[in-house]
Amino acid sequence: MRTKATLYAAVLGLTTAGALVLSTGGATGHGYTDLPVSRQRLCANGTVPNCGDIQWEPQSVEGPKGFPASGPADGRICSAGNTRFARLDAPRTPSGGAWPVTRVTGGQSYTFRWQFTAMHATTDFTYYVTRQGWDQDHALTRADLTPTPFLTVPYGGRRPPATLSHSGVLPTGLTGHHVILAVWTVADTGNAFYACSDVTF
Repeated sequence: MRTKATLYAAVLGLTTAGALVLSTGGATGHGYTDLPVSRQRLCANGTVPNCGDIQWEPQSVEGPKGFPASGPADGRICSAGNTRFARLDAPRTPSGGAWPVTRVTGGQSYTFRWQFTAMHATTDFTYYVTRQGWDQDHALTRADLTPTPFLTVPYGGRRPPATLSHSGVLPTGLTGHHVILAVWTVADTGNAFYACSDVTF
């Protein structure tokens, strides 16, 4: 009888602990871009090693919404201001190399893709790109970006599917290495999700 009671208590304890992990967000998440491949995705899939916590949580780059008027501070945009993911803000990978780039062509249509692990009611998706001649040797700031998004996709408070793609025309007049900042603005919280992708025009 004592063995049965002990086993029941152990199972109950494990169940409670598992529920606590789920309720505190340890096993849940949100979303990230994989077209063009984002820095957090490169860390999660092992292309860029030694990224720290972001390798386990590419979907969790969440910070205050309202960019560019508010949102994460300059120099902390790619991490959404989350110190656990600060390596995303660095202009170079943890090994000191350049962030891998996706080749794109200005003036042509490009299909952007998000992967979601929690589908929040959505206001919109916006995309910014760095200016020609931006300083690549420091963490991304608002001054590095064109102030107006080159693409805005309204979503009207709907919840996206697990994978969402939409297309837009990339800006012209850019050459070389740039960063595209994708912002997914959640409708029913004060937050948004941020993803920085390195591209070459």
